[in-house]
Amino acid sequence: MVDEVQTFELFRFADRAQSVAVEVSCGAPLTLGDERYYPAEIVLQSGFVNGRVRLQVSHEDLDEWERCLDALQAEEGAEWPAGGRSAWVDVVPDDPVEVTVHDSPSTQIAVRIPIDVASGWLKENQLRLDSVRAAVSASS
Repeated sequence: MVDEVQTFELFRFADRAQSVAVEVSCGAPLTLGDERYYPAEIVLQSGFVNGRVRLQVSHEDLDEWERCLDALQAEEGAEWPAGGRSAWVDVVPDDPVEVTVHDSPSTQIAVRIPIDVASGWLKENQLRLDSVRAAVSASS
C-alpha cells in the first residue's frame, strides 16, 4: 500500500493582488537521525513575479513557526525557518505586512512583497499550523 501524500498550507499571507504561502507535503518524510523532514515549498504569486523555492520542514520548524506567530501577534518581526540551511521568509507586521522571500543562502536572491492582509490573518495561520501538525503526526 502506498502512503498518500497530502499537501497543506503551513501559512499564507495574501491580498487580492499577491500572496506568499508555504506548502508542506505530509506523508513521505525524509528521516535523518531522529529528525523527520517534510518536503515543502515557499510559493510566491504576484503580478510582477511568481516563483517557488524548496525547503524541508521538521517538527522543530513547526514549533519555531508557532513562536514566530507569537512574535507577529506582539507586532514584532519574524524570520522562519531559523538556521540558514535553506530558503526562508522574513515577515514584518507593518501596514501592509511585508514578507520577504529569500532563496537559499548561496544565491542571495530575495523578493519583498507588501501584502494588505485581512483581519484575522493570525488566527487563520494558527489554524493552518494546527492542520499541518495533525497531518505530520498522522504520518509518523
